[in-house]
Amino acid sequence: QSRLVESGGGLVQPGGSLRLSCEASGFSLDIYTVAWFRQAPGRAREGVSYISNTGQTTNYAESVKRRFTISRDNAKRTVWLQMNNLKPEDPAVYYCAADTVFPETGYWDTEELYGDYWGQGTQVTVAS
Repeated sequence: QSRLVESGGGLVQPGGSLRLSCEASGFSLDIYTVAWFRQAPGRAREGVSYISNTGQTTNYAESVKRRFTISRDNAKRTVWLQMNNLKPEDPAVYYCAADTVFPETGYWDTEELYGDYWGQGTQVTVAS
C-alpha cells in the first residue's frame, strides 16, 4: 500500500531541536512536491514548509523562517524537516503531504493542492 509515513516527533524543551522525517512507502518521491503542515488543538491546519520535487525550490511560513529547514533525498524516498530553536507556539501534529501538481507562486501552502498522499501525522510538544 502506497503511503507517507512521518516520524521524529516528540517532547523537547523550548530552544531545542527535532528532525521530522517523511518517508514514501510503496512509491517513488521523484515526481512529487512535498509540503509540511501542522495543526494545533483548536486551530486550522497551516502550511509550514514546501520543497519541489528536485529540491531546488523551498518555501517557509514566516513563523518558522530561519529556524526550520526542509530537505529531501529522492533516492531514500525521504523528506526531512529540521526544526531548531523550537518555541511554545510550535507544538502541533505535523503532517507531510505530496502531490505531482506544482503550486503556483505563493500558493504552496494551499492544502487542497495536495490530494495524492497525506501522512498520519507526528506529534511535536514543546515544554520545559
